[in-house]
Amino acid sequence: MGEYRQSSGGSLSSLISGAVLGAAGLAWWLFSEADRRKQTRKQRAMLYAPRMQDGSEAHEAPKKVFQQQITSDQLEERVEQLNAAIADVRKQLEDLGARN
Repeated sequence: MGEYRQSSGGSLSSLISGAVLGAAGLAWWLFSEADRRKQTRKQRAMLYAPRMQDGSEAHEAPKKVFQQQITSDQLEERVEQLNAAIADVRKQLEDLGARN
């Protein structure tokens, strides 16, 4: 009976050590993934850095703002058109419902 207790204690310590090793492995993997993503973001940022340093962005900025403003005006106009079309369809459906 004393031998049985020793084997269960060994199983428990094996289970605990396995859980600790598993947690350590998972933590290591999570840290390596976070580091890999950080390096990827850093490399992507470096792709744009030379263009920003030579001043070419400063000359393009007003054009981009104007283009974005035009795009936003066009977007607002398109939204108004879509809202009008939705209102027309709603009215047609109400008329169909009233006829039935």
